[in-house]
Amino acid sequence: MGNIIDGKALSVTVKDEVREQVAELEARYGRKPCLCVIIVGENPASQVYVRNKVKAAAYTGMDSRLIELPADTSEEVLLAQIRDLNEDPAVDGVLVQLPLPKHVDEEKVIDAIAREKDVDGFHPGNVSGLWLGKDCIVPCTPAGVIRLIDSTGVSISGKTAVVVGRSNIVGKPVAKLLLDRNATVVIAHSRTADLGAVTRLADILVVAVGKAGLITGDMVKPGAVVIDVGMNRNAEGKLCGDVDFASCEPVASWITPVPGGVGPMTIAMLMKNTISCFLSRM
Repeated sequence: MGNIIDGKALSVTVKDEVREQVAELEARYGRKPCLCVIIVGENPASQVYVRNKVKAAAYTGMDSRLIELPADTSEEVLLAQIRDLNEDPAVDGVLVQLPLPKHVDEEKVIDAIAREKDVDGFHPGNVSGLWLGKDCIVPCTPAGVIRLIDSTGVSISGKTAVVVGRSNIVGKPVAKLLLDRNATVVIAHSRTADLGAVTRLADILVVAVGKAGLITGDMVKPGAVVIDVGMNRNAEGKLCGDVDFASCEPVASWITPVPGGVGPMTIAMLMKNTISCFLSRM
């Protein structure tokens, strides 16, 4: 039976670390780090995510701002708002909640956020920095995945890691972070021929495709560490991952649940990134 990796508990540990840093930074520099979150429209899921981010910031003691804009806000107005925040010395991190309304170019918005305030790690300067091995802000979910793996005590170095998923937000950066930790990395995806043959190679299996129950127990190497990044709804409307937990849990040595695994860590690492943005400007 696999050990459950408790992302909720680990996220509290990370936020407690940040809370200590916030107090130290305020004493040293005379102000707290400040995160600003912009949400455009009234997407219910986005509103939940934003509330959780603001709540986490409050828990750590850092300052936060929430800017709520109507769904019909023009791209020009949003970009102007971002420019103002880029120039505001009191703001350290800027996050625009995705997805945006269809009339707004998400790529243009991401590019507009100053690299040094890009807490999501999506700016091209941070993406290139990750791949070139330079100082950068690492995307929150991939950073959380690595912290979850580390919490098991399993060394990443020398292991075979299979990442199922090739998105710019999770799959590709997770693969690079694992490579940086001396794993032998294989990137697979939903169109990989005989996916099970590939996933069974994995000492560490990270799944981020967005397809409920894609990975079943017969596709997991006995004793593997399994990290499920998926967030889906099953036929009953319940939240579930890309990994069929019931069949994979008996095979894995460690496994994340959904919910309660990667999700809480994404927000915790956002707090860490806000600290990094603050320090980069001091």
